[in-house]
Amino acid sequence: MIDLSRDGQVHVLRFDAGENRFAPAFLDAMDEALTALEKNDGPGAALVTVGTGKFYSNGLDLDWAGANPDRLEGYLRRVHEMYARLLALPMPTVAAVNGHAFAAGAMLVLCHDVAVMRTDRGYFCLPEVDLGLTFTPGMRAVIQSRLSPGVAHEAMLTGRRYTAEQAERAGIVHRTAAEADVLPTAVELAASLAGKNGAVVRGIRTGMYARVIEALRGPVLD
Repeated sequence: MIDLSRDGQVHVLRFDAGENRFAPAFLDAMDEALTALEKNDGPGAALVTVGTGKFYSNGLDLDWAGANPDRLEGYLRRVHEMYARLLALPMPTVAAVNGHAFAAGAMLVLCHDVAVMRTDRGYFCLPEVDLGLTFTPGMRAVIQSRLSPGVAHEAMLTGRRYTAEQAERAGIVHRTAAEADVLPTAVELAASLAGKNGAVVRGIRTGMYARVIEALRGPVLD
């Protein structure tokens, strides 16, 4: 489901669970991987996350959530904590967006320092408006901290599907690449940042996004 490997100084965290929705088992695996990564607080490490096939991640497991309404709040807390831990990770982070990044999966992309998106297939999309869903306070904080006000407004209120080229122009992702080059490009970028001191990276990032992390660890429902 999730595989954590290493390519030189770069940790590569690969999601391999179909659409890579945040099922409880997926969150369990992410928790284990993040616990291992949090121990690397010196220089010489960076992280790349990548999906498989045509999906980076389609976000929340809505089928599970619908079948377990009494557990929804705890489930959302787990998703929020995954975001918060990624923002507080003691190393530079790069998302290799190999395919579709929708909803909470798109928000996961935004929790990385840098994103590289595949050009020939896949969209970045926040479709909550079309699904009849609102955003949690923590999710709003993530989106509005990483996107310009105009782009956040458009993405959240229209559910626009951004291609890689459109996402790069909008400042959602930082680089684009063909399918075969997405992961190598992300690893190259991560390697160029791996010499940063992890504790310092964490301190700067958690300072920059203190209010976001606070929102993610606060109430999950308005």
